Amino acid sequence: MSRKVLLHAGVWLIFLSLLTVEIYWNAERFPMFAASALVLNMLLFYLNYSVLVPRFLLRKKTKTYILSIVLALAITLCFREFVIVDQPPEGMRKPLRPLGPEPPFFNILKFLFPFFISLSFVVIGTAVKVYEEWNRSLVEEKEIEAFKTRTELHYLKNQLSPHFLFNSLNSIYSLINAKSEEASEAVIMLSELMRYMLYQADSEFVALADELAYTQNYVRLQRLRIANNENVTLNIHGAVTHQKIRPLLLISFIENAFKYGTDYKGNTEVRIVITVKEQTLEFECRNLIGARKRDQHNSGIGLKNTTDRLELLYAEKHHLKVYEEDSKFVVHLKLNLD
Repeated sequence: MSRKVLLHAGVWLIFLSLLTVEIYWNAERFPMFAASALVLNMLLFYLNYSVLVPRFLLRKKTKTYILSIVLALAITLCFREFVIVDQPPEGMRKPLRPLGPEPPFFNILKFLFPFFISLSFVVIGTAVKVYEEWNRSLVEEKEIEAFKTRTELHYLKNQLSPHFLFNSLNSIYSLINAKSEEASEAVIMLSELMRYMLYQADSEFVALADELAYTQNYVRLQRLRIANNENVTLNIHGAVTHQKIRPLLLISFIENAFKYGTDYKGNTEVRIVITVKEQTLEFECRNLIGARKRDQHNSGIGLKNTTDRLELLYAEKHHLKVYEEDSKFVVHLKLNLD
């Protein structure tokens, strides 16, 4: 709103400048004539700004708009020349500009000047209205894009949560099936993970410390179900203080690593390193390229969701590399948390 006020204030400043020029060009007339002409031109401005541009020009009715402008200009000029009384009352002050012989071109300019003054009001009104509409459309476009982003994120998170739950339940089932004493601990750990997902992960941002604690609990849960877990590691380096991060951003990479990080001998290798340097987070996850065959329809859901979320939430603030190296599947992510 303040920008609009400043824009109209600038237009009024131009109007007053034109009034000064009008008084000079019509020095032999009573200055009230120039003031009356200014009022007429301002009415022309707001007629064009408020009615003609929105109803015709912005709706692409160009011919109707031009005809309307020509008619409005003709009425304004006729009213100005034939209706407004331009003789000063007796006793009023003398003209501002001394009268005397005028060169021929002066009379021509004097005839055309009112037309150009009125036309300038039309041009300014059109420019102001078109600019305001353009600016409004930009704001609406940003709002639509933000709504679209929120909708897509909601959809992606709804896909991610069941995916995580199914994997975790499979882990607990393995412990129960093996009659492990750690099954009850795993159930408690899962309840903590689900509590985080239900009550904290719905926020736009979460504390990085909470997200890393959630990641540690998940890895701990996976270690419980793996017999030989010495090659399953999670190392976190750096100072974790007040940083914020989007929730559930790293977990899909880790899920994918555990799902496919076991070879045909049953050996599991998943090595995760997270380094925090002020507002920069580096995440690297390496896992064996295991013997398990990928389900072409479902295996990439979590990984694709996270990639999509990174594009939506950290479009210009992340660098992601996913590649194979020395029979390992590697995910390397550098994230700007600022």
